[in-house]
Amino acid sequence: MEVKEPDLSGTYTYADYMTWEWDQLAELINGKIFKMSPAPGKIHQGISGNLFGPFWNYLRGKDCKVFAAPFDVRIPGPSKRKTDKDILTVVQPDICVVCDLFKLDDRGCVGPPDLIIEILSKYTSAKDIRLKFDVYEAAGVNEYWVVHPEEQTILVYILGDDGKYKGNLRPLVKTDVISPTIFPDLHISLDEVFSE
Repeated sequence: MEVKEPDLSGTYTYADYMTWEWDQLAELINGKIFKMSPAPGKIHQGISGNLFGPFWNYLRGKDCKVFAAPFDVRIPGPSKRKTDKDILTVVQPDICVVCDLFKLDDRGCVGPPDLIIEILSKYTSAKDIRLKFDVYEAAGVNEYWVVHPEEQTILVYILGDDGKYKGNLRPLVKTDVISPTIFPDLHISLDEVFSE
């Protein structure tokens, strides 16, 4: 099925997604198509690299792996069945960390990563803040970082025992140091993250 102009009112699966031949990347969220924004700009790419680098260095030789977009993360639905026809959500997080390596295959990750980082843009902020927040929370992503490039802040959400995200009371700013809860000895200076 080659889709030139997708029917945005339709519902699709990962099996459909794999057949599309578009020049533009897309994500599926609960079966609905979301075209991704144009290629990230210099600031977005700089922040992504400044975050990816410390994770890459820290995780070398360890059991967890870090990945940067484009990288398919397939989230099984409530049935938890993992066939291509059952998966209605496929996202491309800017950065994700996976510690259960059995979730990895040649096409990406099946199931929730342990940590996801999304870097906002004016095209994706509503989707990342609302839709992906809900998807990641429901899927059981343990930690979700939302990076605001213009404000130079990061919001951190940690999954509680009740399956709901708990947010930090204030955004982290350039003078702060951030550490993932799963790697408390990894310290990332936000001054370096937001440097050009």
